[in-house]
Amino acid sequence: MSRTFKILSPTAILGYGFPEESFMRAMEESPDLIAVDAGSSDPGPHYLGSGKPFTDRAGVKRDLRYMITAGVKQGIPVVIGTAGGSGAAPHLEWCRQIILEIAKEESLNFTMAVIPADVSKDVVHAALDAGKIQSLDFVPELTHEAIDATTYIVAQMGIEPFQEALRAGAQVVLGGRAYDPACFAALPIMVGFDEGLALHCGKILECAAIAATPGSGSDCAMGILDETGFTLKTFNQKRQFTATSAAAHTLYEKSDPYFLPGPGGALNLKACSFKDVGNGQVRVSGSVHEHTPYTVKLEGARPVGYRTLSIAGTRDSIMIADIDNILLEVRKSVEKNLSIEPDSVQLNFHLYGKNGVMGKMEPEPDTTSYELGILLDVVAPSQATADSICSLARSTLLHYGYAGRIATAGNLAFPFSPSDIRAGLVYEFSIYHLMEYTPEIAFKFRLENVTAEGVMA
Repeated sequence: MSRTFKILSPTAILGYGFPEESFMRAMEESPDLIAVDAGSSDPGPHYLGSGKPFTDRAGVKRDLRYMITAGVKQGIPVVIGTAGGSGAAPHLEWCRQIILEIAKEESLNFTMAVIPADVSKDVVHAALDAGKIQSLDFVPELTHEAIDATTYIVAQMGIEPFQEALRAGAQVVLGGRAYDPACFAALPIMVGFDEGLALHCGKILECAAIAATPGSGSDCAMGILDETGFTLKTFNQKRQFTATSAAAHTLYEKSDPYFLPGPGGALNLKACSFKDVGNGQVRVSGSVHEHTPYTVKLEGARPVGYRTLSIAGTRDSIMIADIDNILLEVRKSVEKNLSIEPDSVQLNFHLYGKNGVMGKMEPEPDTTSYELGILLDVVAPSQATADSICSLARSTLLHYGYAGRIATAGNLAFPFSPSDIRAGLVYEFSIYHLMEYTPEIAFKFRLENVTAEGVMA
């Protein structure tokens, strides 16, 4: 009988939750590893730029309590990638403190490795000067000015830092920003399982049961590696894997259907196959990992201004029919009234029910909606300026006398009072580039002896 390696992925992102029943059923199968991807760049640049998590602390603590308690008591390694959502130093420490609280409350003792992913600006400046940084598609060339303006810079670690921490005896591994499949694939590759199969399995498990049918980011999934492939299964009677769902998720977040690049290599999926094997399980085989020159993806965000929002709606068919011209006139009025240079601020009207999702790319520009949701979005150099522009734009639109208007009591319905919402500092991605690996990006871990009394020296 060939050996196997069972990887439990409790949830798509740490803090998204999972049914207790699913987790308990999964633990009955004695997994060899409990791993979770705790972050993503999908929620946008604010969380990396500000150093704040995008998941709720209570939710993260609830998920970790199940995972760490079960893992420590049963001797199963627990590996966490991209801690705190974005994986920079403040996110890593935020998650570390939660783990220490759980250890105290559950009277747990274990060795924990903490792996930072932060990269100093000096290292990035030097790499840029040496021509060792390249832009990803549709990303501007990196500049020294962008580096200096960036608050936190992280690099996506691959499997190697996780493996080094596990070899050093870590029971729990808490990693900063990481390549999504790395926390799932590091240990099975370390003990001899195929690199391509383990990374492909990790690629699917990073989203847990989202790859099942019906999909859910708040439910458990397991990948069972063997010598020639891996099998996917869920622990909830509501869900099952199908060949279609597993194959579809393999295409998730990919620009190329056959190749998935990562640190030091790429998954070649040209010979990959997906087969339903019954009981809601799917077997995957044929995934191959091809080594390439080792690069890491850098991520960083910088502040660009302050945001104020106002949300409103209209159900006037006359206004809706001429909404583009009305908004153009409102914009002109606001810019003239406040003597605004158009390039100095962003004044946007997002029209939900017309093109609020796709904007100028909307293929059906002529709306047939009987009502529109209007999101007024202002970004300016200061919060006070953003407040002023939003206030004037909102009031001008509220009382704008468009052609054919019958009622004069007001053009908009506001769901909230106050109508204007301060959203604070705004960030944009300033670094989203590949960098040749250099020893200065060490991903050096530290080991901590965690006890119910705290961290012991």
